[in-house]
Amino acid sequence: MNMNYANTEYVKIDRQDRVITVQLHRPEARNALSSALMHELVDTLRPLDQDPSVGCFVITGSDRFFAAGADIKEMAAKSHMQVTAEDYFAGWEGFTSLRTPKIAAVAGYALGGGCELAMMCDIAFAAESARFGQPELALGVIPGIGGTQRLTGLVGKAKAMDLILTGRTMDAAEAERSGLVARVIPDAQLMAETQAAAVQIAAYSKPAVMAARECVDRALEGGLREGLLYERRVFHGLFATKDQREGMQAFLEKRAPRFTGR
Repeated sequence: MNMNYANTEYVKIDRQDRVITVQLHRPEARNALSSALMHELVDTLRPLDQDPSVGCFVITGSDRFFAAGADIKEMAAKSHMQVTAEDYFAGWEGFTSLRTPKIAAVAGYALGGGCELAMMCDIAFAAESARFGQPELALGVIPGIGGTQRLTGLVGKAKAMDLILTGRTMDAAEAERSGLVARVIPDAQLMAETQAAAVQIAAYSKPAVMAARECVDRALEGGLREGLLYERRVFHGLFATKDQREGMQAFLEKRAPRFTGR
């Protein structure tokens, strides 16, 4: 199945079998992450996240801008009381809470909120043209969608301090060396290679995939002993699924498994 559907003003959706590709679409604003874009993205993906026939999300932008940052025009006039009362940016937790794996396919600039959005995904692939940065100090603020936390966890204190305190950008090669992205891919092959990875992920048992990503996330959020226990209990729990029995039986029978997501 290959179909276009559910497009909104700022989000374009394409489905190919079990893979949903989401393109951010605010070309006049360099894909700045406004509240409206955030709500459209989350509201579009939330029901798809519950669909057992959906196995992976791919998040991308344009050739020049993955996302240039949060929407400064939207924020500039807000007061301290307003952003606090609104719990501004908290809506992005709806994106991070999606349990279907998310791959960011980044070409061009991923700055500020754009860099944070890439880090909110489970995997980030970068085109050779990609540039990453957290330049918020130039605006008199700090990263507010997890940049200080996720960036430090991915690249370490020294590199995170360098990027955040100087506001410089790093290219795709440095991003891969630092652990921010998983692969660097020629621009012309970015979407094809990302789609291939998404198809591979989507072919597995969805309950097992969701459990795996949650265990990896837990490794970054707690101590080793707690993480090992959590991983072991989730592993045990998967033996209650039909997919576990099918996967192991298929291995013993030397055939491809037929996963049903149950």
